[in-house]
Amino acid sequence: MTAWRVTRPGPMASRPLDRARVPVPRPAAGEMLVRVLVCGVCRTDLHVAEGDLPVHRPGVTPGHEVVGEVVTAGEGVTAFAAGERVGIAWLRATCGRCRFCLRGRENLCPESRYTGWDADGGYAEFAVVPAAYALALPDGYRDDELAPLLCAGLIGYRALARAEVPDGGRLGIYGFGGSAHLTAQVALARGATVHVVTRSAEARELALALGAASAGDAAPEPLDAAILFAPAGGLVPPALAALDRGGTLAIAGIHLSDVPALDYQRHLFQERQVRSVTANTRADAREFLAFAGEHRLSVSTVPYALGEADRALTDLAADRVTGAAVLHAR
Repeated sequence: MTAWRVTRPGPMASRPLDRARVPVPRPAAGEMLVRVLVCGVCRTDLHVAEGDLPVHRPGVTPGHEVVGEVVTAGEGVTAFAAGERVGIAWLRATCGRCRFCLRGRENLCPESRYTGWDADGGYAEFAVVPAAYALALPDGYRDDELAPLLCAGLIGYRALARAEVPDGGRLGIYGFGGSAHLTAQVALARGATVHVVTRSAEARELALALGAASAGDAAPEPLDAAILFAPAGGLVPPALAALDRGGTLAIAGIHLSDVPALDYQRHLFQERQVRSVTANTRADAREFLAFAGEHRLSVSTVPYALGEADRALTDLAADRVTGAAVLHAR
């Protein structure tokens, strides 16, 4: 099969990915072989390719927003049948025994493993997934619309929970790409007022079309909560300064550039707080996908062929993607 591999982590201009012909993987007990239909292009894939995240598997195939069809299953798999459409997401394995797993916080498991980082992902024609971590998908969406839900949607959903937006509250969203445009719709459906902060004219247009109250260089009123999607630590101080008393800033990314010094009185006093977001649990995934099944989300995608994976990541690195880039394997 055709698969992309990260062989030389570094800036996209250095061509860190190679396209290769590799054997189709075989599912072990408890796993399924899935024919990839589409795979979303996530900023985390970019961090893996450019070396912002340390190498966990040399030559790994990126991709963790996979929509595919079950081809065959290993011993012990009964939850899915051949031909069934399933999703493969970032979280791939947890120990199930540690205090975090037992508390329902498996996203913090010290032994957690991830698709497209610890194991090969969906920038390929086939992929293998542990059946216990495969996701049933909602009806009413095309394959390319479902793919971004499997990470961009999930991480945004958890970030929204971490931000603790009060009923009818004012939410600021910093950066407006694949994850943010989905999160904004969830917040709006729950009755929040959404203000988007982004430099991109195309992103501002999309934000306003989706129902944001404003889209510009700054929020026009104090915020009850904010989510930072852009991987720019320099945005943390202004985002905190924009919070009203008791407000929370949730940082959604797995990687963030250095945060400048904070002024206690301006940025943190009056019980303002900042929180990180680490992956998601399977319970988060099931809850969000159920929400997406009940509330038709508008998913903005930019299509690329599987053979254009390096170009898709280059465009993402240059902020040339409005919405979510998606690789079509067929």
